[in-house]
Order: sequence, then structure tokens, then C-alpha cells
Amino acid sequence: MTPLREAVGDAFGPEGALARADVRYVERDVQLRMAAAVAVAIDERRALVAEAGTGVGKTFAYLVPTLLSGARALISTATKSLQDQLFLRDLPRLKDALQVPVTIALLKGRASYLCLHRMKQARQSAQLPDRWAVRTLAKVEQWSQSTATGDLAEMQGLDERSSVIPLVTSSRENCLGSECPEYRQCHVMKARRDAMAADIVVVNHHLFFADMALRDSGVAELLPSVNVAVFDEAHQLAEAGVQFLGTTLGSGQVIDFARDMLGIGLQQARGLAPWQDLAALCDRAARELRIACAGAMRDVRGTLKLRWDERAGRDDFIAALDALGKACDGAREALDTVSEIAPDFVKLAERALQLASLALRFAGDAQSGNVRWIDLTPHQCRLVESPLDIRDALREQMAAAPKTWVFTSATLGDDARLSWFTDSAGLDDATVLRVGSPFDYAAHARLYVPKAFPKPNEPAHAGAVARLAGECARVLGGRSFVLTTTLRALQAIGDALRADFEARGDSIQVLLQGQAPKRQLMQQFLAEPRSVLVGSQSFWEGIDVPGDALQCVLIDKLPFPPPNDPLVEARVKRLEAAGRNPFNDYFVAEAAVSLKQGAGRLIRSETDHGLLVICDPRMAGMSYGRRLRAALPPMNELASEAEALDWLASLAAHHAA
Repeated sequence: MTPLREAVGDAFGPEGALARADVRYVERDVQLRMAAAVAVAIDERRALVAEAGTGVGKTFAYLVPTLLSGARALISTATKSLQDQLFLRDLPRLKDALQVPVTIALLKGRASYLCLHRMKQARQSAQLPDRWAVRTLAKVEQWSQSTATGDLAEMQGLDERSSVIPLVTSSRENCLGSECPEYRQCHVMKARRDAMAADIVVVNHHLFFADMALRDSGVAELLPSVNVAVFDEAHQLAEAGVQFLGTTLGSGQVIDFARDMLGIGLQQARGLAPWQDLAALCDRAARELRIACAGAMRDVRGTLKLRWDERAGRDDFIAALDALGKACDGAREALDTVSEIAPDFVKLAERALQLASLALRFAGDAQSGNVRWIDLTPHQCRLVESPLDIRDALREQMAAAPKTWVFTSATLGDDARLSWFTDSAGLDDATVLRVGSPFDYAAHARLYVPKAFPKPNEPAHAGAVARLAGECARVLGGRSFVLTTTLRALQAIGDALRADFEARGDSIQVLLQGQAPKRQLMQQFLAEPRSVLVGSQSFWEGIDVPGDALQCVLIDKLPFPPPNDPLVEARVKRLEAAGRNPFNDYFVAEAAVSLKQGAGRLIRSETDHGLLVICDPRMAGMSYGRRLRAALPPMNELASEAEALDWLASLAAHHAA
């Protein structure tokens, strides 16, 4: 046994450093197994893919060996909130417990940090949209006097959707770099300097892939210098990679450019070019492109993915792309005439050239092996061209310098090879480890799949889900989640549930995704237990409600990928060309992973109890239902609605006692 494996075993032992630091520490065999596998991967500089069920304690299982190895490490997570948890809570606790003298740094994308130069420009500009924005900017300016990091997450009460954030942060396109008058005080540059000097650096997947594509975030300099790279919540890695390794042209990018050009033009070069006319042309071209993308669609909710060939051949789409390219070219010519006045104009001219080039690129054909689509939201459109997976990009990184690579999540597949993840990531040679949850699902949880139930494609389905959710919530006095696969179902089920409670005089509130920010909805749910939260994709994972506050999770239907999604279609074609079965190898595999994620919201601690309801009769009646059932934790199945409600009644009685 190597010194590292021995030290890891000691740390997790009953008399070890973790037990001494926390009286509530419980030794778990599954956690030690994973930690030992990570230690072997570090010793042998190998790649490890580890699926660890809920309650394993996977964060400590990879952090302890990493810290004890003394290796320089990069840790990447799926979200900024998980980054903050690692940096502010988990790493400091372990550093103290293990008594290791390591330095830790947090590195986020540019949009997370205050840009002092753009904040000053925003104050001088008359571009603020309303009085709320004026108030928010004043709060940002006040906070800027005291912050050491410039990380906007420190600001209490700042809505992440605020229109002020793009005005006080920089992007790769508008950052002036060393030409910036505030360069010496730049928060982004300070964060990068801290990261380069630290032993452990915490980043996120988006930042990792954005840097691979753009060399813009500081990760490119960092990665070759680390010995260990860990990717937590690795099930989100492929989608993050596809999003950031691709090329995008968004109407929002053009509108932001037009706004910046107008503000800076009027401040620093008034009268030297028709700034208002140039900005209006760019702005109008961006909005016309969005209209051309929408076509006949008027009421757009959330983000729709449109097939490229549905729009690309149409005259109005081609004309809109051409007009956008010409508007940006005209802006560039004007900006070139004033480039000597200030570095802002040089950067604006570069942005105009880039936007015009992108318009030209999307007017032509996609690169071989890439797929194109259009993301459409209520106010914007994004043209996207992307690779189908991250295999080539990740392999290139792994071949560049030998190091340990660890990929972990609670859900990475439903077979022994975890092929759902390893195939898309090109990790065919990696060591694979699967450790199940230590929780007693058989005793604490039940599964109910109603057999005599409308199918998801039938009009009565949403109403039936709402009725059953209402019955469950009445027995529990709220304390329920409904997870939907689409925004349309979210609205229909939410409305029907609300109407049901009102008609029967129930004092149970319905919290609907979209009516408030995610964090605020969760706070409301925890503050008022007589609640049912109805959420779509963003509530299927990353939500942790331990204890009695959540005891019933209903899933409206099996989460198969939408077959008309352009990325899904392209992946299906590739599987067919390879002679494989897309339904078994892709659709069922995707559904199994998503189902595990949704089901994982229910039992979050050793003492939790609950009921999982899957409102899709295909789970019981179709042959693939057995495979999906096997992917879930080992819960006992209930045969009828009466049994399901009886189980909930027993939980409610225990809760009341």
C-alpha cells in the first residue's frame, strides 16, 4: 500500500482526522472505497470515472486524497453555487481537519466580476433602462468601495437576471486588457493571479470549456501546471462542452454592441460619427434576425431549439443575416476613423468585425461533423454551430500532459461501464467505479407507477398529474415537488393544481418555476411547508431538501430527449450510421440518467422518508420500463393509489408526532 493510500485510510478511520474534527462524522465504507480509488488514480496518474450515489460523501472522497497528495489541483464543478460551496465551506473545513498548508483560489468567468471601467461608463451613460436599474447601479457602486474580490455573488439582493449586470461586467469582446485605465485594480486579473499562485483552484465546467475554445479565462495557463484535475457533477460536462466549444451569433451580442458603441461614441467622440444612426441600424438588424428566426411563432416561452434547415433557406432569414453583417461592417468603418481617441474604439471595431464575420460564416455551410441549430427565447435568438460531443476536445487535453483525471457524479449511466458518460467523453480506457448510496431505500422509500393513467401524449395527462399531486399534497399537508419535463407541462400542471386547491378550499400554496428566481422559490418552499413546488429542468438536480420538508416527488413523464431537437437528431443519425440502436443506446440511456437525477431529490439523508411517483404508464407497461426501474435506487413498489396515499399518511402521522 502506498503512503497516500495509507494516509487516506487513516484520515477516514474512526480515530482519524475527520472524526476528530467533527463529532457527527460517520465512517462509510462506500466513501472510503471511492477515496481509495481516487488515491490510486493520483498515484498512477490515471483517469477515473466514479459514480457515487446520494449520501456517499463524494466531495470529501475526492478532496481528502487530493489534499493529502500535496499535488497541485484543478477542481471543476457544474455551477457557480457549487463552486462557492467548495471554496467557502468544504475546502477550508478539510484544510483545517487535515492540517495541510495549502492555498486555495476561486476562479469564475468574467461575467461574475465587477469591471470598474464599465461601471464608470455606465454611470456616465444615459443608457440605464429604468429607475430600478439606477438604484441597482448605485448599490453596486457602494459595494465596489468595500469588496476585495469584485465577485458579484457577494452582493446581497442582487438578482442574477438584473439588466445592470452586463453593464458593470466585461466580456472577452469588450475587455480592454492592459489598455484599460483600471487594469491595475482589475478584479478579473487579480482572480487569475491568485489562481496561478494557488495549490487548489476551483473553477466551473463552463469556464473550463470556454477557455479551451477562446483561451480567455486563465485556465489555459493553469491546466498544464496542475497534477490532478477533478470534475464534480461530471454528468453536466458534455452539455457544457458542446455549448462552449461551438460558435454562436446572438441577437443579444449585437444589441449589447450597439448599446456600448452608442454610449462610448457619445461620451468620447460626439459629432465625429452618426453614432445614433449606426447603433439603431445594428439594433434593428439584430431584432429583424430574431423575427426571421421566430417565423410565424408569436408566444415563445423558455428556450426553443429550432432546426437549422427550417430557417436557413428562407429569404427573410438570409436577408436578415446579410443586413446584420452590413450594419456591423458600417459600424466598424466609423469606429476605425476614431480609433486613436481611446482604446475603447479599437475594441469596439474588433467586436464589429467579429460580428460581421460570424454573420458571413452562418450564411455559409457548417463545418463537417458539426451540427447547427437556433436557440429562440421570448426576446432573443442565438445561431449555434457545435460539435456533437466532447470526445476530441477532452482527448486532446488529456494527451497534452500526463496527470490524474477524476470524473464523478451521482449519475453517469445505467450499465457497468457507465457508457452514457464514458462514450460521449472519449474515456474508453478510464478506470470505472460505481458505489451505491448507503441509504436504506427499501425501508425508507416507496415507488408508485399508476398503471391506469392517461399517456403523456393524451390531453388528459396534465390534469391527471395535477389531480394525483393534489391528493398526495393533501395527505402530507404540502411538502411535495412536481418535476416536469417541459415548460408547457409545468404551466398546465401548475394551473390545474392551483385550481384544484382553490375549488376544494385547501390552504396549500403552489410555487411555480418562473414566478420568482430559483433560490427565492426554494426559500419560500422551506419557509412555508404547506406548499407544492412545480419545477422543470433546473429543479431536477442541485436541489437539496433533507428532512421532512420534502416527502413526495412526482415526475410527470419519462424524461426522454425530445426527438425533434437538432442535436438529438444529429446524434441519432450518427448512431444509425454506426449500425447501433438509437432508442436503446441513446434515448433510454438519457432517460435513465435524468430519472436518477429527479429521483435523487427525494432521499437526502439517512433519516429521510418519502414517495416517488412516476406518472407515466409506459414505466409499467413497456419492456424498457424494467431497465429504467433498475436504474433507480432499490425502493419497494406500491400497487395502487390507495397504498401510495396510505404510505404518505403514515409519514404525515410520524411528522406530526
